[in-house]
Amino acid sequence: MIGKLTGTLSDKNPPQVLVDCGGVGYEVHVPMSTFYNLPALGEKVSLLTHFVVREDAQILYGFANATEREAFRQLIKITGVGPRTALSVLSGMSVADLAQAVTLQEAGYLIKVPGIGKKTAERLLLELKGKLGADIGAPLGAASGAQSDILQALLALGYSDKEAAASLKALPADVGVSEGIKLALRALAK
Repeated sequence: MIGKLTGTLSDKNPPQVLVDCGGVGYEVHVPMSTFYNLPALGEKVSLLTHFVVREDAQILYGFANATEREAFRQLIKITGVGPRTALSVLSGMSVADLAQAVTLQEAGYLIKVPGIGKKTAERLLLELKGKLGADIGAPLGAASGAQSDILQALLALGYSDKEAAASLKALPADVGVSEGIKLALRALAK
């Protein structure tokens, strides 16, 4: 029903913002990724929205871009995942990181998000497979089997997700697993 709001940012109170649109103030719940990129109070803001109507409430959720909104919509389609949990997931990780976790089927990425346990993480990965990873331009969304193996090896060696992902970006696309691990370890040693 309400797909986009453009107006003046009147108030910021995480995870809510107040957008004044022609004298009407809309309370909008936003993920922290959107919240951190908002302009200063009194400045113009434009948010894509998702409107949820329940028996006891009508709530607007706002997003900085269409990719975030689409990820939110995919998340709330999953049984047991409501808008609040979906917002928590998008606040705890970027859409690219979520797509990467889905592509690699790594529950460990999702368990780090507050409110997401092992069973919920596994259900998210199962339900989102093929729906999120292909649509989103994740850093490793199009990772080959070799890159996935290299990433797993680096994680097993104790490197953080960010360190391992950053070292993979520097590798040639057609690198083999053993050569890729060597090159990634050299890059991480610097």
